Amino acid sequence: MVSGGLCQFRSRLVPYKPTRDNGMQIIKSYFLIVVALSLIACQAENAADSSGASRVEQQTFKWKLVTTWPKNFPGLGVAPENFAALVERMSSGRLMIKVYSAGEIVPALEVFSAVSSGTAEIGHGAAYYWKGKIPAAPLFTSVPFGLNAQEMNGWLHYGGGLALWRELYAPFNLIPMAAGNTGIQMGGWYNKELRTIDDFKGLRMRIPGLGGEVFTRAGGTAVNLPGGEIYTSMQTGVIDAAEWVAPYNDLAFGFQNVAQYYYYPGWQEPGPSIELIINQQAYDSLPDDLTAIVETAARAINQDMLDEYTSRNNTALLELAKQGVEIRPYPDEIIAVLRQISAEVLAENAARDPMFDKIYRSYDAYRKNVTAYHEISEHAYFKIRQTSSDIVGHD
Repeated sequence: MVSGGLCQFRSRLVPYKPTRDNGMQIIKSYFLIVVALSLIACQAENAADSSGASRVEQQTFKWKLVTTWPKNFPGLGVAPENFAALVERMSSGRLMIKVYSAGEIVPALEVFSAVSSGTAEIGHGAAYYWKGKIPAAPLFTSVPFGLNAQEMNGWLHYGGGLALWRELYAPFNLIPMAAGNTGIQMGGWYNKELRTIDDFKGLRMRIPGLGGEVFTRAGGTAVNLPGGEIYTSMQTGVIDAAEWVAPYNDLAFGFQNVAQYYYYPGWQEPGPSIELIINQQAYDSLPDDLTAIVETAARAINQDMLDEYTSRNNTALLELAKQGVEIRPYPDEIIAVLRQISAEVLAENAARDPMFDKIYRSYDAYRKNVTAYHEISEHAYFKIRQTSSDIVGHD
């Protein structure tokens, strides 16, 4: 193939002026043929280059996305569907993602392994489900008495959290990113009134992550179940209590039909971050513009989920109250004990696992810094804005 430089040179050549000499006419004819062939070669090369660029731009990718959530479940289950639709639209159909709910390809708690191995290119779930594989993973969902949603997003995106998260997942062939947050959750559903910490003794409660460790230390037994199994487990007595998300989701699951008392606040999950995990090879196969689209769409869905829960929760809470649910605050005594146990659990995990220690040091430093400002901003404002009559369940 003729090189681009030679093509440009030959395209600037001018044929000799015609003469009456037959020999010169022959030379001229040959020369014109050479120039014509060179120009044809140049056009072919340019066309090939254009075609190659076009092939890259038009290459399409089809991914499978597996989730830990029931199909189209409000908030959590809809978020991956919204993400897939947004990516397809932003990429003009070059990256198409088919969403599979829990159990369609793999069980809910096998999402991590499925994406790590390449069975699916991408997954949507919560990092604390992988505690058995990675002890530090729960730090990227929520920490008892830790950061709220606004603060968690700040730590991840501007406080070094995301870099630590990717370092933690790199040995598993995964790239994580935030893709949702439910905001401060409720404390949980119980079929008996709670007065002291002793009321936890003997209870089997669905409560994952670090919150589950704290609950077990307080005298109960933590059980890790995906959302789709909670109702039946409560109904049949496999568990005695459960925390899931917040009124918006809990009403949809019908927990008011299997439990009487609904406690707040969600000390165990004050700002739970939901994750996307992407297979490293799948991510690396994308051109730069598509990786930018994936990351931008994840950021959009991350905020969109928080907006949705903020908007829907109180309406759902009012409906639960109408249906006779008793909405109670945790007694101060219980909260005080849980806070103390939480500090012990975090310290012990940090002592056992160097990566946990490294990540928690970053997390805790950020918490202290942001708390100092929020004392005179968010917290101070809430105190002057809210009255007891604004809270459902208070007279």
